[in-house]
Amino acid sequence: MADRSKLCVIAALGTTQTLSWASSYYLPAILARPMAEALGVSTTFVFGAFSAALLLTAFLGPAVGRVIDARGGRDVLVASNLVFAAGLALLGLAQGTETLVAAWMLLGLGMALGLYDSAFATLAGLYGKEARGPITGITLIAGFASTIGWPVTAAIDAGFGWREACFVWAALHLVLGLPVNRLLVPAAPPPATGAAADTGDAAPRRALVLLAFVFAVAGFTASAMGAHLPGLLHAAGASPAAAVAAAALVGFAQVGARVIEFSVLRRLHPLLTARIAVLTHPVGAAALLLFGGTAASVFTLLHGAGNGMLTIARGTLPLALFGAAGYGRRQGLVTAPARVVQAIAPLAFGLLVDAAGPWALLLTSALGILALGGLALIRVSGEASR
Repeated sequence: MADRSKLCVIAALGTTQTLSWASSYYLPAILARPMAEALGVSTTFVFGAFSAALLLTAFLGPAVGRVIDARGGRDVLVASNLVFAAGLALLGLAQGTETLVAAWMLLGLGMALGLYDSAFATLAGLYGKEARGPITGITLIAGFASTIGWPVTAAIDAGFGWREACFVWAALHLVLGLPVNRLLVPAAPPPATGAAADTGDAAPRRALVLLAFVFAVAGFTASAMGAHLPGLLHAAGASPAAAVAAAALVGFAQVGARVIEFSVLRRLHPLLTARIAVLTHPVGAAALLLFGGTAASVFTLLHGAGNGMLTIARGTLPLALFGAAGYGRRQGLVTAPARVVQAIAPLAFGLLVDAAGPWALLLTSALGILALGGLALIRVSGEASR
């Protein structure tokens, strides 16, 4: 019965996380252009408002985590559905720059309340250090957020318009996301009291800084590749069609790597899987720079696999190192730099690609090597056997 209840929670959070990601983070890729044309602004302005929303999530993350630590995560996730619905409705009603920016600020609040970090903290409150499996489970489901969200958003936009797409997503938060979070996610005691004995492995406090750096590297690389991957592969020598086809493999690689982490690698300490994950991007980049467009698929598969595993590590590694007590606040602090660099990476890396072409990958590869060094500095007793 307990396993069935846990599977129900995983399915519920996986579903609502898919909805939340599809209707926020992945929205501008489809709607930025028609939105800009209708409102008489540039697509750069729309993406700028989106970046501001991401920056807001970085500042709000620790406060949201403290609330989850104190009260559990269910009500926070329910609140996120209400805020998402309001933000999307306002976005659909936007008539100028003021309402556009206000809508994205509301969506930024929704993302701070309702994306992975809040779901991870909710699971930590429910299951303590046993949350690793459920964390992996919800990332397996929500890994298809772009696969589902982009076609749905594009279809609604093509058939009815971008405003209607916003209204449909807003309605889904009210009729699907809110009741699922409210009825299928249990209330939990705060980790500090409900799991006080679960203090985690002893680890130096500098591990917090090192983890923040590692997750920032992962966030920068993922955001940069998400914005520029097809063009980068084309610049490396792949044809436009081959570049798009290869880029499409990222999602499958992410989910495939998460399945491997959930099955084959689940007995390893998350620190070891994180070390493997940060190496995949530099290895793939070396193949692309050495062999050109013929290695496009190799690069995307390796990058996608590493990114998929690092998404899990973002939730499981702090849990394994420090335990469930105070997880939410700690998670907000350790992931705040990643949220900041995710907001600036598309512009910054785009300028580098314009100047250096595929050799811009030397930057992300060097950062990956530095992240590996940071992980190597973290020592946990018995890490190889966990």
